[in-house]
Amino acid sequence: MGLQCGIVGLPNVGKSTLFNAISSGKAEAANYPFCTIDPNVGVVTVPDERLDTLETLVKPQKVVPTIIEFVDIAGLVKGASQGQGLGNKFLANIREVDAIVHVIRCFEDDNIVHVEGRVNPIFDKDIIDTELQLKDLESVDKKLQRIEKAARVSGDAKAKAELEVLLRYKNALEDGKNARLVDATEEEKRAAVGDLHLLTIKPVIYVANVDEGSLPNGNKYSDQLREAVKAEGADVLVICANIESQISEMSEPEEQQMFLEEYGLTESGLSQLIKASYSLLNLITYFTAGVKEVRAWTIQRGWKAPQAAGVIHTDFERGFIRAEVIKLPDYVQYKSEAAIKDAGKMSVEGKEYVVQDGDIMHFRFNV
Repeated sequence: MGLQCGIVGLPNVGKSTLFNAISSGKAEAANYPFCTIDPNVGVVTVPDERLDTLETLVKPQKVVPTIIEFVDIAGLVKGASQGQGLGNKFLANIREVDAIVHVIRCFEDDNIVHVEGRVNPIFDKDIIDTELQLKDLESVDKKLQRIEKAARVSGDAKAKAELEVLLRYKNALEDGKNARLVDATEEEKRAAVGDLHLLTIKPVIYVANVDEGSLPNGNKYSDQLREAVKAEGADVLVICANIESQISEMSEPEEQQMFLEEYGLTESGLSQLIKASYSLLNLITYFTAGVKEVRAWTIQRGWKAPQAAGVIHTDFERGFIRAEVIKLPDYVQYKSEAAIKDAGKMSVEGKEYVVQDGDIMHFRFNV
């Protein structure tokens, strides 16, 4: 399954610099608004030490990691919900992503123009939140008009229940709250707003883009941001886009690690962002391993074996018979699939098996 994260923020907060550093794409980083007019898509392979372990054990012809797509979306300005700047394009692009990476400027630099004339992370966050909320409110109001009429004319209980949930979203958005904070069950969300593709219902990670001297823990601006999003329960990652840019130009892992250690970091911003994205979207990885290929596959936590098989090919899910499952520690201990079988460490699972992170799987199917 493809995973796509949209990098958003006001102009000149470091979005494109960060994007260039973490992806294979090359957006133009410039000191003026709207240098990124169309969304740039960068494909990032997900680092996973377990793949390296399997490669050593299996010695396949090739290794295929899983990937994340990062989309650099045009900078937003006040009034975007009414079409100001590149607002309509921005809002259309953001509807397509699975999660939002909201980059917020948490550094001072007189040489880089701030679109609002000052560094204020809370104000910056509120600008984007407000514009997205206004667009969501417009969507909710349109549906409310339809549902109110249906509930009034027919007296239908289902329509009345949907109306009540929609009003919850309307009230929250009017109060300046994001849709993701509305208290509603998954069933209520699907019925009432599932077809609206609300912007503020998408999960979000905040990136506090700080100066080099503020690593690794951040500064007063990133502290303000953490406090402001505490109620959302959202992650705030402290990253220096300029440092990430320098790391991306280093080809040797040892050189990268030494560079990170100089700033008191144990891992790159990219690694932090990937881990946070997986956690945010409740994703896990399972593996297939054979002489031809060792490969990582991304699925939702809680998926059962047939659903996981369907990520490889729909026929695997449709004709699922069973799954043969090996745990990585057993592979490390016994060194080969044959030895694992002889030791009785390969389990045979049916349709109700819930796939675990790190499972090595082989599917039997018939169509």
